[in-house]
Amino acid sequence: MRYISLFIICLLITIFHSCSSPQVRSRESFNEDWLFCKGETGQEHQCKFNDADWRKLSLPHDWAIEGPFDESNDARTGGLPVYGTAWYRKHFIVDKAEQGNCITIEFDGVMNNAEVYLNGNKVGERPFGYIGFEVDLTPHIKFGEENILSVRVNPEELSARWYPGAGIYRNTWLEIKHPVHIAHWGTYITTPVVDGEEAIVLIETTIENCQMQKGDFALETFLVDTLGNKVAYAKSMVLFKEGKKTTVEQTLSVKKPILWDLSNPYLYKAQFQLMKDGECIDNYNNSFGIRTIAFKKDKGFLLNGKQVRFKGVCLHHDLGPLGAAVNYRATERQLEIMKEIGVNAIRTAHNPPSPEQLELCDKMGVLVQVEAFDEWKLAKVENGYNKHWDEWHERDLRDMIKRDRNHPSVVMWSIGNEIKEQRKKNGGKLAKHLVDICHDEDPTRPVTAGLSQYPQCISNGLADAVDVVGLNYKPTQYTNILQYNPDYIVYGSETSSVVSSRGVYHLPNEAYEKHESLQVTSYDIVSPPWAYPPDFETYAQETMSNSLGEFVWTGFDYLGEPTPYNGKDNMTHGKWTGDWPSRSSYFGIVDLCGFPKDRYYYYQSIWTEKPMVHILPHWNWEGSPHKTIPVYCYTNCDEAELFLNGKSLGKKVMGEDKTTIPADFVWWKKPETTWDSPYRLNWNVAYEPGELKVVAYINGKAVAEKTIVTAGKPYQIRLLPDREVISADGYDLSFVTVRIEDENGNLCSLADNMVKFDVEGPASIAAVGNGNAATTEPFQADYRKAFNGLCMLVIKSESGQRGVIKIKATSEGLNSVITVVVVK
Repeated sequence: MRYISLFIICLLITIFHSCSSPQVRSRESFNEDWLFCKGETGQEHQCKFNDADWRKLSLPHDWAIEGPFDESNDARTGGLPVYGTAWYRKHFIVDKAEQGNCITIEFDGVMNNAEVYLNGNKVGERPFGYIGFEVDLTPHIKFGEENILSVRVNPEELSARWYPGAGIYRNTWLEIKHPVHIAHWGTYITTPVVDGEEAIVLIETTIENCQMQKGDFALETFLVDTLGNKVAYAKSMVLFKEGKKTTVEQTLSVKKPILWDLSNPYLYKAQFQLMKDGECIDNYNNSFGIRTIAFKKDKGFLLNGKQVRFKGVCLHHDLGPLGAAVNYRATERQLEIMKEIGVNAIRTAHNPPSPEQLELCDKMGVLVQVEAFDEWKLAKVENGYNKHWDEWHERDLRDMIKRDRNHPSVVMWSIGNEIKEQRKKNGGKLAKHLVDICHDEDPTRPVTAGLSQYPQCISNGLADAVDVVGLNYKPTQYTNILQYNPDYIVYGSETSSVVSSRGVYHLPNEAYEKHESLQVTSYDIVSPPWAYPPDFETYAQETMSNSLGEFVWTGFDYLGEPTPYNGKDNMTHGKWTGDWPSRSSYFGIVDLCGFPKDRYYYYQSIWTEKPMVHILPHWNWEGSPHKTIPVYCYTNCDEAELFLNGKSLGKKVMGEDKTTIPADFVWWKKPETTWDSPYRLNWNVAYEPGELKVVAYINGKAVAEKTIVTAGKPYQIRLLPDREVISADGYDLSFVTVRIEDENGNLCSLADNMVKFDVEGPASIAAVGNGNAATTEPFQADYRKAFNGLCMLVIKSESGQRGVIKIKATSEGLNSVITVVVVK
């Protein structure tokens, strides 16, 4: 009995101690149970404001993707309502036992001009929509009572050159932490010494003492491998001499480190424990990688001492039909699709990315150039970032680097894209100011910029100010620039910009600016005046042994900026009304849904080694006035042979049998109008229906083949989920490819049937799409037309609900189909 009594007493002491002492840090998602309303009365931040009729939703949320499309909206931003005032409100309670702790909320991004209020008091703001920020709620929290957090969002019209989204479009987090804690983005991890036997890990940790508490403080840091083994340890005393912050430096040694690399993106974890009088009062974790990077004018980019070329793409932040609202799975899928064609690097065009994208790049082995700004002091659009430059640019840039500098995937900082100061005398001075900020926050990575105005960006000193010179659309100038600037390290920061529509082939096969269909041929030969087919950049890169590589514009189609159908001649009150209903880009290697265009296989043939071969176009030319069809082939093999209905049309040898493609070099003051490409093969084939087959050979041995056939009439629907099992977390997605097929299962390449969807079970329709850049069908609907035989349904799980999702697709005159996805 005595032992039981002692146990009860000890238990009560433990409970009392835990209730009376500040708890170790907690970090919880703050995404659920928000209220939303567009418009304002001016009273929305007040506690007594009646929000009972507001819409209930969960974050992340992008109101603009909900539509509707409207021709009066700017075509550059997708013809969607990306502007206006809206409010988000959340009612919540913080337990009274937390009194004495610090309560903060972190927004990963709000688009844009955000103002934050708690219980009627303004507690924070951030005009820049692409960078996260933390707000201290502590002074105005009512512990044990209801609190009301209100967020005003006010994105302006004519504030972007592409679709930015609108609203609290990234994740939110509520943190409860001891008054003495590791500061927001308060760790900086570098590996100044790395060899096969040992890695020296240097960590700077900023500690914040909000209430200037006294005591004996110590920081304990453990380095942990993927198996959970502690591989290094350090303990340091923490002294607060002046002010509320102090920085602790620790040096740790990891024996026989496993290096982070593209083929083995190995991640360690740093676990921090902040102690007060021997008791843990705060804990914090950081993933990091051990690796070395170097940029050499004679060897290019070196990762762990080995030369690596950037096989890169530029990516905007939107997720196609899902809009700008961040989703982990959708971001992961984008990177998976890019890696399939050999992509090893991305440029976050033209602003800071989501935390999820960098986390995934760390895990998947993808290099990243993080870009800060599309605009400095000089405006590109009427309500762009230039309005906030003077007050916010330094804080935004420093915060971006503090947030992202522990990611091993990040290898460069970009201070700007095609900024207008390239032509101004002060361009070099302003660039140096930004470079100095980057070096101050992180001296381990070089600073770059995407420069397009040559030679002005060199003559005004801007190019000299950066560590690595990024050149946009200058493949014919690389040699000349290096000849006169031999110390430059250069790369293609933005390349090609060829435009195309998936599955569209216009004959005759020649370059043009616009087509009455508002589509662009997928022969990969059409580009805007400043740009060029991808072959030219490939050739330029191959002739530069020391080039870092390239970043293609773009990996995915994106919402807005519908070049060449951007309606520049249709400007109304500063807006591009566009060639309606064209409302999204044609630049992507894949379309807005992630379906590969033919250019996907071009880059796969250049960037990968596994034998592959691809031919285009489709083979349904009945009734066409064109009797001879140009057939293009992309392959990474030695040679390829084409067969029509079993008859050989001859072999072609890569690099020897060149393909003449249109080339307008007027932009570079060259007279040529065609160019012989060694990167694609060509047969001109007299059309007859049936089977077109290509076989690729290495050393005379057949190693890859592809067949396309003349499809019959649309007969049936096929549903192909990318994942048949998803998580019941309320965020996970399955992307369902919808194919229109003939009776024999062949894709009907010209089909445009309307498909209706019915979803039963623990899921909802997140979006629909088809990759057509020139339609105003809504993305949030239970129907979609096929575009050249394909469309897509995206379903999202319901939080905590498990079971079987039954998906049914129907279309008039076609055999319907049902497929299932399991939610676990």
